[in-house]
Amino acid sequence: MVRLAVLLAFLAGVGVPVAAADDRTTADLARARQLYNMRDFAGAVTAAEAARKAPERADSANLIAARALLERFRESASPDDLTSARERLRSLSPERLADRERLEYVVGLGETLYFEDAPGSAAQLFESVLDTPPASLVDGRDRVLDWWASAVESQARSRPEVERQALYRGVRTRMREELATRPDSTTAAYWVVAAARGQGDLPGAWDAACAAWARATLAPDHGAELRGDLDRLVMRAVIPERARTTNQAPETLLQEWAAFKARWNR
Repeated sequence: MVRLAVLLAFLAGVGVPVAAADDRTTADLARARQLYNMRDFAGAVTAAEAARKAPERADSANLIAARALLERFRESASPDDLTSARERLRSLSPERLADRERLEYVVGLGETLYFEDAPGSAAQLFESVLDTPPASLVDGRDRVLDWWASAVESQARSRPEVERQALYRGVRTRMREELATRPDSTTAAYWVVAAARGQGDLPGAWDAACAAWARATLAPDHGAELRGDLDRLVMRAVIPERARTTNQAPETLLQEWAAFKARWNR
């Protein structure tokens, strides 16, 4: 079960040196960020193309274009988008980027490696970003956390049981630590459940799902997205697997889950 949230709004507020307030290329760069955050990835690439005409903006423009192409690849699976994104990342000079842009650059490298079926390498890149001070990521932290967990899960699928257990245990531990400091993290709440299920700890996954459902109202959207993701995970994976291992009728567990949700819905 992979959530893979789009890394929207991560571009907002990146500082770029400006020569003048009416600098056209600065406006193009700002427009590229705005279009990216609006999920108009084709428009973001076009605006970034205009911005990169100024040498002092080229690296920032290539970064935005690369990230937009990666998101477009995620939707279209077009190999050309992935190739173009990789070339943009390879062509830019990271030393010319602002500090927060460098974090975004690392995330872009991680996304590219993930899409190139190198989840272990991708996970290391995402983890290096997560280990920076939380304030550096602002609202992008949950999204990077989601990418990291998804990459680790992809690794785990092809590993022997002992290694798979260790990988899921690492995800579960980090997510619990996130919740201890950020109780409104919907990504951490979801992945505690998914990691427990990955370990085969189905009672633990069930308990974590109930806890996540109850705490979901801490989220800005009052838990709408998290509860939708949890419901799919519990209905499609946790309940069928728990029914098989306990010899319970799936219908019984479905009724129990429905009753729990009814008590805690608002």
